[in-house]
Amino acid sequence: MIPVTRPFLPPRQNYERYLEGIWQRHWLTNNGPLVNELELRLKEYLDVPHLLFLANGTIALQIAIKALELKGDIITTPFTYIATVSSIVWEGCRPVFADIHPETLNIDPAKIEAAITPDTCAIIATHVYGNPCDIEAIDAIAQKYNLKVIYDAAHCFGTQYKGQSVFRFGNISTASFHATKLFHTVEGGAVFCQDPNLLKKMAFLRNFGHNGPDDFAEVGINGKNSEIHAAMGLAILPYMPDILAARKSQSARYDYWLSRPDIQKIRIHPQANFNYAYYPVLFQDERTLLRVVQNLESARIMPRRYFYPSLNTIAVYPPARLPVSEDAARRVLCLPLYHSLSDEEVDLICRIILRTLQYD
Repeated sequence: MIPVTRPFLPPRQNYERYLEGIWQRHWLTNNGPLVNELELRLKEYLDVPHLLFLANGTIALQIAIKALELKGDIITTPFTYIATVSSIVWEGCRPVFADIHPETLNIDPAKIEAAITPDTCAIIATHVYGNPCDIEAIDAIAQKYNLKVIYDAAHCFGTQYKGQSVFRFGNISTASFHATKLFHTVEGGAVFCQDPNLLKKMAFLRNFGHNGPDDFAEVGINGKNSEIHAAMGLAILPYMPDILAARKSQSARYDYWLSRPDIQKIRIHPQANFNYAYYPVLFQDERTLLRVVQNLESARIMPRRYFYPSLNTIAVYPPARLPVSEDAARRVLCLPLYHSLSDEEVDLICRIILRTLQYD
């Protein structure tokens, strides 16, 4: 079987060397030495001033919302994973959807401004598939209306924007280190910010508000991660250049096969150094997509309709008519992409797609 993704695992002996230290120390969680080492190594690798390693990317969003003390409406995208929007609701705010750009599939700044009301407090924008949003336009809107900006950068490990990590932008950026991501800690996530005082507040929030063993500075939550998870991240981090290079090469091979007018690719921001976290394609209509999926699955190849459905169509969220997102969600398909995917497997996937289109 060829899955849509397969987690990268480092050589077992590399991981076990970290485990030996854990067994010697008997220190499993609560801000252990490997968690601290991972945070330092990530700051160096990504060239960012501040970050906190967390339990997952969803708690990262929730802590970001709480740290910025957001109340009221938050404008966000319907074309994202459900955790982006559920975090808004979970923290007592109201999601207000703005439609997406038809070429990038990121939230459209022009639609953001049209959705602002006196109740709007913030914007949460997802860098979809690791492709940066129109950061300048979003930040300009935020400054004009005195709004906070959180970038859901779950897909963005390794993506740069104007020569800097994309995690440097917004009041807070969040990441996921889930096993399906480019860089992973099995389960994990992070928050990034420029403001050291904001980082300190989020550090309290991730650890029940503890300010020492017997004092509490905030009403916090358990957002910590463990030494076991940090060990995986430390073992994987040295392999990131190879992982990024492999995915770039695989994406170029897909491009070679699938460069044709009836297959749309997303437009990558021209000032971005993209990380090739996903390989999404958009077919001309949903009927064609379903035929492609059927034929791939018959060959034990498992693509994913990511993101589907458009979140504005889900009954638990406020209804809205967002034609661009709804159309993209019906037509988009993410093809298999992972470190060990072979050229022969890419070729097989592409031949099945092209054969489907030829006879559709």
